[in-house]
Amino acid sequence: MDDDDRLMLRRTFTEDAALYDRMRPGYPAAMFEHVPRGSRVLEIGCGTGQATASLAGRGCVVTAVELGAAMAALARRKLARFPDVDVVNAAFEEWPLPPEPFDVVFAATSFHWIDPATRVGKSADALRPGGLLAVVSTEHVAGGSTEFFAEVQRCYERWDPATPPGLRLKPGSDIPYDSEEIDASGRFGPVRFHRYEWDHAYTTREYLDLLTTYSNHRALPAGDLAGLLGCIAALIDGRYGGRIVKRYLTQLALAERLG
Repeated sequence: MDDDDRLMLRRTFTEDAALYDRMRPGYPAAMFEHVPRGSRVLEIGCGTGQATASLAGRGCVVTAVELGAAMAALARRKLARFPDVDVVNAAFEEWPLPPEPFDVVFAATSFHWIDPATRVGKSADALRPGGLLAVVSTEHVAGGSTEFFAEVQRCYERWDPATPPGLRLKPGSDIPYDSEEIDASGRFGPVRFHRYEWDHAYTTREYLDLLTTYSNHRALPAGDLAGLLGCIAALIDGRYGGRIVKRYLTQLALAERLG
């Protein structure tokens, strides 16, 4: 993905902040136990503040940088009860770092949207020696309504020409651990991984709403998106009783900045 494509796609999911906030699943509570209480945290791409609230609940002082103006505005409203949270509407790549370094740089399903030439180096610049880079990623893995997710590929193959034929979900155990980018920077110690698998149930309407928060779905031509969603709705209602279960793998990658 080149820089223009990345910028276009990462702006698409900021177009309906309320829907994003309502439909995107949160994060396992146990994950946040790896962030030291009371840390000074720089959060990259806070969205509507789902992870931010958990960080603030641990007594962290959070500066959250969010590209989307509507997302940032909604996050400010949701987080107003936390006086130690500051939401900044800016692109992380362009935002000037403050003089005082942070204890933690935290990115929840946002790091892959940041320019690869910038994200690891600027995160290191933002941290004190020994500070933590915490990168959260989420994968859709095999499990839950397994047969549905195999059958639904026919809808994608018909309405989204970018869909590889015969695509199937991998079990969580097959998702590789990848620390190459952080290791190659030479600025962090060994990466530690923590993984959590969990299920979330959706009605037909909820699942369609969830899909329309994803940038690759929002980027489809309107007619193709309508055809895709109609095909998926017919499948869930017709064969799965109007309800499916999706399995997520949430991964937290932690690395300490070298002195």
